[in-house]
Amino acid sequence: MRISRPVSRLVSILALLLVWSAEALSEDYTDVRVEKLLFSTTAYNGQPLSYPAAKQPEVTVLMVTIPPGGLTGWHRHPVPVYAYVMEGEITIDLKSDGSHSFRKGDVILEVRDILHNGKNIGENDVKLLVFYTGASGVPNVVRQEP
Repeated sequence: MRISRPVSRLVSILALLLVWSAEALSEDYTDVRVEKLLFSTTAYNGQPLSYPAAKQPEVTVLMVTIPPGGLTGWHRHPVPVYAYVMEGEITIDLKSDGSHSFRKGDVILEVRDILHNGKNIGENDVKLLVFYTGASGVPNVVRQEP
């Protein structure tokens, strides 16, 4: 399998950012504090991370707000998805692998091509800053009944 040059470059840049230590990064800037929030090679369920080969990669960034008791609905992601929990607490049920909870300040390395449903289990809105790293013509979310 041959990876396109833009995707290869993006993966290389992301790898470098993950490899650099927080201390090295903070030394390169004046008055900038860097805090490593997460380093992982797997999604929250242990699934190895993977990147799509794409002729035209694209990134979509959304702020997703889920009200108390709200659900995302059952869905899967054919592209890599990463989220940061800005507010609240969410539980993600995996059809095949139990549930996982995340709260304010947590980083979510989302599962890929695995059916799941998120639920706001708290009394306040959940706010997620979500990054979809996909490809032109490929949906970020595929809705599906369990």
